[in-house]
Amino acid sequence: MKNTREKKLVVVTGASSGIGLALVKALLLQGYAVLGIANNFEKAGLSHPDFRSRSINLADLDTLEESLSALLSEIDMPLKALINNAGIGRMGFLEQLSVKDIRLVMDINLTSQVIVTKAFLPLLKKQREGDILFMGSEAALKGARQGSIYCASKFAVRGFSQALREECGKSGVRVTLINPGAVRTPFFDKLQFEPGLAPENAIEPEDIASAVSMVLAARQGTVFDEITLSPRNHVWKKKDA
Repeated sequence: MKNTREKKLVVVTGASSGIGLALVKALLLQGYAVLGIANNFEKAGLSHPDFRSRSINLADLDTLEESLSALLSEIDMPLKALINNAGIGRMGFLEQLSVKDIRLVMDINLTSQVIVTKAFLPLLKKQREGDILFMGSEAALKGARQGSIYCASKFAVRGFSQALREECGKSGVRVTLINPGAVRTPFFDKLQFEPGLAPENAIEPEDIASAVSMVLAARQGTVFDEITLSPRNHVWKKKDA
């Protein structure tokens, strides 16, 4: 990842679909180099001279630190931002969720983001500038029925981002939390419900990309602490059995 054209690099986790893929496409159009991290990119269908992908299983916490260390050793250009976007949902009443599901949600939505941030933070602090963004959720603001574990993971990300913002301010590193409502993405493929079909019932991934672009373009002395985006009309529908 040589900096042959004075480009800056943005790292995006969960970059193979949904919000992450929309972020990658928008950032490339804006002239950034992008490094995408995801389990695999077979279905992403993305080819661009300024895009590089790395297949890393963020749920494998035992090997994550080593994988990230190897990745960091290959970066040879200024790091503009780290976007912690990867996430997973497992919904249901608490007694319906398996311990495996509970651990998976917390490992991917919280612990992996802490480990990824810890790996990239020294580089950002050394530069004395850069952004760390977390993809939160409206579930980080209010608990919801059948969302206890998912909400817990997003509440934790919110607290983590707030504390990290206080730690990083004097180093020049900005920390922002993005809280989307329902976004029309493959996130709902394995769930029993989805947003209503009307355009105003869900946010589009490109809406999130626009908010992220605003954060990255802001004057260095200004921080968007938290941005919440909501559909104009909240409507949910059960999927056909």
